Formats: sequence, structure tokens, C-alpha cells
Amino acid sequence: MPLVDLPGAERLAVVAATVDAWVARERSPDGTFGLVAAERQDVTDRTASCRWYLRFRGEEKDYVTVWLTLRQRTLHHEAQFMPCPEERREEVFAYLMRCNAELYGMAFCLGPEDAVYLAGRVPAALVDDEELDRIAGSSILYVDGHFPTAMALGHPAVYRRRPRRR
Repeated sequence: MPLVDLPGAERLAVVAATVDAWVARERSPDGTFGLVAAERQDVTDRTASCRWYLRFRGEEKDYVTVWLTLRQRTLHHEAQFMPCPEERREEVFAYLMRCNAELYGMAFCLGPEDAVYLAGRVPAALVDDEELDRIAGSSILYVDGHFPTAMALGHPAVYRRRPRRR
């Protein structure tokens, strides 16, 4: 495996500026579609340099929130997919593990309280508008595409698939 230099503070600042500029361009002016809200937060605990919370309008979920975290070497991204399944846990997890084989650059995984997340990371040096488009678009596509089946399996008493919007 090739040796990769750690990005310096200047390079991480360029990556942060790239994300900021992308967010400014993608934000929906009236909040009705696409990126409807965004917030940037500086991280002071030395685990990362900054974090963005991006809220997108979804089809199956009202909103898909993607967290971007700029770490020392990578831009980590994650979206909360669903709460811990209340029923048929093994079936839900088996379904999501099978789905992982078809996902590009991210995977379903367990997070705090056994909630299911969609997560991935890219090298900081590769972050550009195209990569941010891929992260956002894939997150929305994968969440909306797999949410109804996973929720119907894991929360059948409370989840009902919504009718298609026109």
C-alpha cells in the first residue's frame, strides 16, 4: 500500500472551504427540495476539525440528514437510517447486509443504541464538488430506496409506506 502524507492544516482548510462553497450552491432557496438546511460546527475536541449537518428533503423519509466530519485524513459521512428494529431484527440486519453489496462508497452499520446508519469515508485529498454530489445523492437514494422495506420488517406496528407524491 502506498504511503500517503497527512494533509496539512492548509489542505484541510481548502477541503473545508470546498464543502462550504458546495453547501452554499446546493442550498434550496425556498426549502422545498434538495438541501433545505445546513449548519457548520467547528470541532474543538481534536477528533476532527469541523462538522456539517446537511438536511435534504426525502421521498420515503421526510428528511435525510447527512453528517460530514472532516477528520485528520478523511471526510467521514453518515446518515441516520432507522431506529433499532423492534421486531424481526435478524431479518432486518440480513436485508441490510445484502444491500451493502450493491452500495458504492458507503455501507449500513450499527451505531449508538443499535440504530442503523449509512456511513462511509473518502480521503480528504479527494473531496471536490463531484464527490460531495455523490455522497449527498447516494445517501438520499440509498435511504429512500431501502427505508420502506427495512421499516416494514423492523417496525410493522408503526410504519406504513406513504403514497407516492405527485
